[in-house]
Amino acid sequence: MSDGWDALRARVQEFVEELVDSGREAGVQVAAYLHGRPIVEVHAGTADPTTGRPVTPDTPFPSISTGKGLTATVVHVLAERGQLDYDLPLARVWPEFAAHGKDRITLRHVLTHTAGLPALPADTTPADLVDWDRMCALLADAEPLWAPGERLAYHAWTFGWLVGETVRRVTGRPISQVLAEEVAAPLGVPGELFFGVPEADLARVARLADNGLAAMIDQAATVLPHLDRVAPPGVRPDARTAGRPEVLRADLPAVGTLSARAAARMYAALLGEVDGVRLISAARLDEAATEAVRGPEWVFGAEAAWGLGYAVDADGSFGAAGSGGSLAFAYPRLGLTVAATRNRVAAGDGDPMEQLRTLIRDEVRAGVETGGSRTYRR
Repeated sequence: MSDGWDALRARVQEFVEELVDSGREAGVQVAAYLHGRPIVEVHAGTADPTTGRPVTPDTPFPSISTGKGLTATVVHVLAERGQLDYDLPLARVWPEFAAHGKDRITLRHVLTHTAGLPALPADTTPADLVDWDRMCALLADAEPLWAPGERLAYHAWTFGWLVGETVRRVTGRPISQVLAEEVAAPLGVPGELFFGVPEADLARVARLADNGLAAMIDQAATVLPHLDRVAPPGVRPDARTAGRPEVLRADLPAVGTLSARAAARMYAALLGEVDGVRLISAARLDEAATEAVRGPEWVFGAEAAWGLGYAVDADGSFGAAGSGGSLAFAYPRLGLTVAATRNRVAAGDGDPMEQLRTLIRDEVRAGVETGGSRTYRR
């Protein structure tokens, strides 16, 4: 029996197939959940164009900063259990971090990108990124650029180690293990949500290819004076870095590897129950997804808004997007979640994944308005 969303699924499938057939995309996944149930699950194209390996629903895609939404979710799951507090000073569990007056930096500051530690050394390499102890020691000894809470600055890479080391100190487990055990496994997607991808799963991962993103970032760095400070030339958030096997294997919670259906399922379990699993309470969801900071952002210059670890958009959604086009967002008022992945990371191409998100959001919103909050276009 139809669930009332056949037309939407057909539109999304047609859109995705046109992207692939035209050569604009190699491989794509799109998924959406409504009130805990999947309404869209579409995939097309090749996960590895060099071999012809096809995209499947469970293919994990390197999704760059979309993974920050996974990192935030781990924090909220642990907070729900009383293991973490948003106002925990990092130095309380990570004593070395107190150096240079950083004893007042809290987990809340990190989640809202106001900790004052967005920068990396100019000579940072991929080999540095995958060395957890080295990067955590570097941050523990770093001098903040300003007092905590004083300024909003996207912590493109440092967000991952700041949150991840706090989680490791509190739980005794790397954040990749916490994600696997406390989020992916209960939701039934153990092979689809990763920070460090296990060696046995690497062959399943979609292969990234550049479609103008690298050149765009390099060009942007010539006009945005702080971009090189947060993403130095050797570790740009693009296919050159994110697609490297050693980076995929590393525990890097500033980025993530995921399938669209698993990401949509995870966000759905933040909004409510998914097959009997709810990750956090309604009260915690409200705190996590509500705008906590807003202002001009130091790296890109535009106004930005953040909840606790999630970007907050003007359309009522919260979530995360990755450079090159992946995304995962939730709409609490609609009960909707949407995720999309691609492996031909691009810039200046009209952002088709965002177009798909908008299409699904608008169709569901129209269904709510015309069909009522319980019938949804049936």
